[in-house]
Amino acid sequence: MTDTRRIMLLVIAALLPGSATMTWYFGAGVTLNIVVAISLALLMEAAVLAARGQSFKPLTDGSAVITAWLLALAVTPLLPFWMLATGLFFAIVIAKHLYGGLGHNTFNPAMVGFAVLIVSFPLQMSQWPVAYSELPFAQLMDYKLNNLAGWDGVTGATPLDEMKFRGAQTLEEFWRAGIEARHLNREAWQVVNLAFLLGGIALILLRVIDWRIPTAMLLTLGALALLFLDGGSSESLGSPIFHWLTGATMLGAFFIATDPVTSPDSARGLWIFGIGTALLTFIIRTLGAYPEGLAFAILLMNAATPLIEQIRWSRT
Repeated sequence: MTDTRRIMLLVIAALLPGSATMTWYFGAGVTLNIVVAISLALLMEAAVLAARGQSFKPLTDGSAVITAWLLALAVTPLLPFWMLATGLFFAIVIAKHLYGGLGHNTFNPAMVGFAVLIVSFPLQMSQWPVAYSELPFAQLMDYKLNNLAGWDGVTGATPLDEMKFRGAQTLEEFWRAGIEARHLNREAWQVVNLAFLLGGIALILLRVIDWRIPTAMLLTLGALALLFLDGGSSESLGSPIFHWLTGATMLGAFFIATDPVTSPDSARGLWIFGIGTALLTFIIRTLGAYPEGLAFAILLMNAATPLIEQIRWSRT
């Protein structure tokens, strides 16, 4: 077994706890996204390899599977299949193979696919099912196959959405507001993030990923949240715990930002990359148009990676 394939299998194993937890809270759409995304990604990869006259051996290295899995986890379980396919096209064909294939891409392919989807289909990408909403499977398939518009009753805002647009409420007033769905969603995202944290720690212990990027990201994100906590007033931007355990924080910190192809290869560069990603994530989350800024933050730091490495070399 090649090193690349072994690493990809370990990453898949580490993704399982978080993926299972997401399925438990948000339903079968999570698993459907993963299965369909992997199938489509392998078909697209095979088509590109055939068009380039190359061997089909890269299909077994696991890179396309990881890209598809990460994108599937990043999008809503209700996303129509054709939109998921669109995101995968930009991830596999454009971001990966037009740059020369695995090891040559500048940008994280999964995040390129996500960015295209969130910019092109912001309404559909924002429709997350309420935790424990128990959407019947037949109705779920109608959403995913026919892009139905009847979202009411099964969808709700994510904690990041609600925090960003809470108006003049203090944090205490916001969380005390007796909305059961809000507390269920907060609980769901906390447990999901803890599950991805456990998987990420396992990857560090197995020396699959470097500890510096996730450490720098989480410390910086926590420090920024604490700095702007403002005693929990209506101007507060959320507590460190909130920013750590909501959205795609742990998935991004341990499984996406740590991509060795699109991040620096020096210790100093990894710290800079992690700090920059957290800073941009916090700015976009709190001041930008999108409640979750992790994908854009990672892509911007991917673009900055050659400069980070050049600065390193100019000082040696």
